[in-house]
Formats: sequence, C-alpha cells, structure tokens
Amino acid sequence: KNIIISRYGITGDKVEVVYNGVERNGNGLNFGKIDIKKDEKIVLFLGRITMQKGPEYFLGAAKKVLEVMDDVKFVMVGSGDMMRRTVELAAELGIGSKVLFTGFLRGEDVRRVYEMADLYVMPSVSEPFGIAPLEALNHDVPVLISKQSGVSEVLTHVLKADFWDINEIANKIVAVLKYPPLRMTLKEHGNFEVRKLKWEDAAAKCLAIYNQLVCEPVYV
Repeated sequence: KNIIISRYGITGDKVEVVYNGVERNGNGLNFGKIDIKKDEKIVLFLGRITMQKGPEYFLGAAKKVLEVMDDVKFVMVGSGDMMRRTVELAAELGIGSKVLFTGFLRGEDVRRVYEMADLYVMPSVSEPFGIAPLEALNHDVPVLISKQSGVSEVLTHVLKADFWDINEIANKIVAVLKYPPLRMTLKEHGNFEVRKLKWEDAAAKCLAIYNQLVCEPVYV
C-alpha cells in the first residue's frame, strides 16, 4: 500500500489491503544423499534467489551463526538470477560446506524440507507480502522475517529483524536453535495464528470491496 501511494500518487483512501491466506495441511526429496547429520540443526531459506529476497543477508547471518555454533546447516531452496553469485558468496565467506543448495522444489519435496527445518528465515529486502512464512508456520516451523515484508504486518508470533542487520538476524537464529522452549513457543503460537489467515476470508474481503464500489454513487 505504501509503495502504491508513494510511487503512483494515489491517496490512501483509494487503496484497500487484502492479505493472503494459506491452505491447511491435509517421497520425493532425499536428504540422505547429502551431508546432513542427525544432530545438526537446519535453517531454511525458501524462495527465489534474487535481490528482492536478500540471499546475501541470509549468508551473512549464517557466517555469524557458524562462528558460535558448528552443528548447523543452512539449506537454500529455490532458483533465480542470483543463484551463481550466491553459491560463490558462500564459498568466499568460507561456509560453502555448511550451505546446501537444492534448486527449485515443488509439492511433496517442499513439504519434506519444511518438516526437516528447525527455523525458516526470510530476510526480504522488498516483499509485498510473502506466502512462504505462512507455509512454514503451517508446517510447525518457527519463522524469522524481515520487518520490511508485508507479512510482518499480520504475524505477531514470529521473530522480526531489519533485512540488513545480519547481527540481529544471527542472534535470533542462535536463540531459536539453542533454546528449545523458545522454539516450541514460536511453533505453537505461530501455528495457531496462521489458522486465522484463510483464503476464504481474503476472498470475502475482496468481494466486499467490489460490492462497495458497485453500490457507491457515481458523480459526473
């Protein structure tokens, strides 16, 4: 909404926001072939590997985390125009062996990677909404998102940080991985919260907006 107002000169009373929903949960991916040990924690990045999603901030925070914790793997799921640069950056930071790139996944593979994750991180630089955090919560995965994402406006029981603050992101990752009570609280409250975000409600709000517009008098 703020982007539309600032860039297109539209007044706020002409813009309505309808937030996304998520489908409830109703054996493709095989991590046995890659080096993840049973006692290792998994921090997940799932989304397009593009400037918008902030992959370089994810890796910057990963390096900070690995300076104090060794039993962690960072899994990056997705593809995009920054894929090659992101792989190179992981190597330049000296954490290449701790970062796994799966490429684009869909369906059952996505479900399985969520089930393995201890934390989902979305350090988006610019994100109108961001559906993946809802999917993560729907799979009982704690979530850390950037304050700059649209979804941060509707989620309360998640951790938030500025996308550029890799120290704060790293500190919150470590807190979730080291303190099971925090992880469990985020999982339980987050899953309860996401149940209230339904596509049916989003559709009903859109319909109400259209009906309001149709019923408003037209002045010539």
